[in-house]
Amino acid sequence: MTDASAASPALPSQPYRSALVSGRKALRFTFAPDEAARKLIAAALDLLDLPEFTFKGALTPAGRADVMLTADLTALVVQPCSVTLAPVRSHLTDTTERRYAYDYAHPDADELEIPEDDIEALPEIIDIAAVAIEALALALPLYPRARGAEFAEATFAAPGVAPLQSADLKPFAGLAALADKLKKPDEPQV
Repeated sequence: MTDASAASPALPSQPYRSALVSGRKALRFTFAPDEAARKLIAAALDLLDLPEFTFKGALTPAGRADVMLTADLTALVVQPCSVTLAPVRSHLTDTTERRYAYDYAHPDADELEIPEDDIEALPEIIDIAAVAIEALALALPLYPRARGAEFAEATFAAPGVAPLQSADLKPFAGLAALADKLKKPDEPQV
């Protein structure tokens, strides 16, 4: 039996020990993967190409033992158009903020409250590359479109049956005309 992860190359990693962030000094970092690593990331995110990708920021102490991650993401991505599959280039910029709490307790499964801040338990190792790839995945356009690409209305029906049009799916569109028909001529117009 073979391991599936052994068959495909691993994504890049840039680990930092959270214990290195102490006192008042920020630990600055830059994650700028080389071409081979960008190709791996592009393949993992189903991108056609990832010509540029930089994740630059700092790990700073917050309170006694908490750590705050703030970083700016810039990337140039090429995705397939959601309509035509033609390549679509997008320039992305985004800011990421995460707070790692030393005494963070995971909420019970019964609780449905979503915290206001993006707070996680403080791990021993913070992998900047993993955070950067996740931030890139969240910043990607969901439905990229090539210039001039439009959705056309598709109509399908069995032989001899009139196809259903999008106007047929709007049941209240004809109500105004029906209301005018039902009004008596001597009633004042409202």
